[in-house]
Amino acid sequence: MADQIEAIFAGFGGQGVLFAGKVMAYAGLIAGREVSWLPSYGPEMRGGTANCSVTLADEPIGSPLVLHPNVLVAMNQPSFDKFLPEVRADGLIIYDDTLIAPASAPSKARIFGISATKMAEEADLGGLSNMVLMGALWEKARFCAEGDLIGAVDECVSASRQALVEKNKRAMMLGMEAARLI
Repeated sequence: MADQIEAIFAGFGGQGVLFAGKVMAYAGLIAGREVSWLPSYGPEMRGGTANCSVTLADEPIGSPLVLHPNVLVAMNQPSFDKFLPEVRADGLIIYDDTLIAPASAPSKARIFGISATKMAEEADLGGLSNMVLMGALWEKARFCAEGDLIGAVDECVSASRQALVEKNKRAMMLGMEAARLI
């Protein structure tokens, strides 16, 4: 299991950025870790910018703010460009390369592009690219046991959307498989 994770999930509102962060936070809770989840979004929300900070630690967390993350999950170009310079040199960046074209990324972090939007659409899981990226993140960071991550999906999907539970899990598995290949 990874040491302290200080993550930023970022993209447009409606891409499931906050939901992905919430799944990571719940997985941390299930694993018995200290957790902080702090959402941030513009007033327009859907279509505007959205991001959330998630911290998972084995010791009490002093602040929910993540200023220099060791993990970045980026779902669009503006978010990638905005947060890339803040990622620590020993960090991990997972991004949707269907929507993001990283120029010469000036980061020493490990950077992995996953065609999350394309993969989700091809698997008839449109709208779940966030969970494809979550699966890739889990594969590269192992921030909890796989069962804890699966259990977090069960906890985070609302009662009115239970039909999406298995689709979210399938999307995560796609991301895990893709991350194993890179």
